Amino acid sequence: MVAELRPLLAAEAAAEAAAAGGEARDLEQGVWLRLLERLERADPPHDPARWLRQAVRAEVRALRRAARREHALCRDPADETRPGPEQLALASARRRTLQDAVRRLPGRCPRLLAALFSPHDLTYREIARELGMSQGSLGPERSRCLGCLRRLLGPEVAPRPRRG
Repeated sequence: MVAELRPLLAAEAAAEAAAAGGEARDLEQGVWLRLLERLERADPPHDPARWLRQAVRAEVRALRRAARREHALCRDPADETRPGPEQLALASARRRTLQDAVRRLPGRCPRLLAALFSPHDLTYREIARELGMSQGSLGPERSRCLGCLRRLLGPEVAPRPRRG
């Protein structure tokens, strides 16, 4: 039976493979496997040629279903140029720690630092107007606030010794 069906299967698989986005050899293997499973159950096909055509179509449908479920990788899983889940979690924890420390700062430091790091990229003039202070006092106030922030954060932001 195998010798009789081999040319028909090769032709059917070659005709269907390109449209299914697969390889003809893969389709052939799938059909041979179906035939072996059927013969193992002692249920040989009554019309082998008809069964073979139907089996090829069934393999093509399975191949298409699998292709719809699969998603191409957007990047190499080992690509370390983009942060992974662990780095994202650590960065998020650092941001929360920093935001908590900024909220605990005295006086107008929380508002000043929020304005300095605003996504709107405010000028010193705009920040001074928003906070109701002179533009000339922003620099010294900023230095004082950053010093307080360093003390609050302590060793978390301590400069690391350089290796030479």
